Amino acid sequence: MQPTITVLTVDDDPINIKLVKSILQKDSRVKHVYEATNGADAMEILKSDPAINIVLLDVIMPIMNGIETLQVIRAGDTYAQIPVIMLTTDETRRTEALEFGANDFIRKPVKPSDLIQKVHTLIDL
Repeated sequence: MQPTITVLTVDDDPINIKLVKSILQKDSRVKHVYEATNGADAMEILKSDPAINIVLLDVIMPIMNGIETLQVIRAGDTYAQIPVIMLTTDETRRTEALEFGANDFIRKPVKPSDLIQKVHTLIDL
C-alpha cells in the first residue's frame, strides 16, 4: 500500500495556496493539506503535527522567507528528513534553494502534473 501524504504548503499569496491545495486534494493519496502564509507560521504547524511528510515552500515571503525557513528545517534532526519542494517565480533562486537542502524546485505557475509527480517521487523514495 502506498503511504498517505500530509502536506504543508507555505505561500504568502492566498491564490497560490488555493491553487496548490486544489491540485493536491484531487490526489487520493493526499490526506491533509496544511496552509501557512510565512515561514514562522510554517514552523509552528510543523511542530504541531509529526504526520507532515512534505513541505511546499514559496521562496519570497514576508517575516521569514523560504530560504530562511528551509535553513531552519534542515538545521535540526527533527525535520531534516522531510522533503521540501521550493515553489517560486524567481528561477535565479534555484541554485541557492538546492544548496540549502531543497529536494526539488517548481517554477510558478505550478503545473498540476509536475506537482503531483514530484510529490509522489519524494514520498516514495
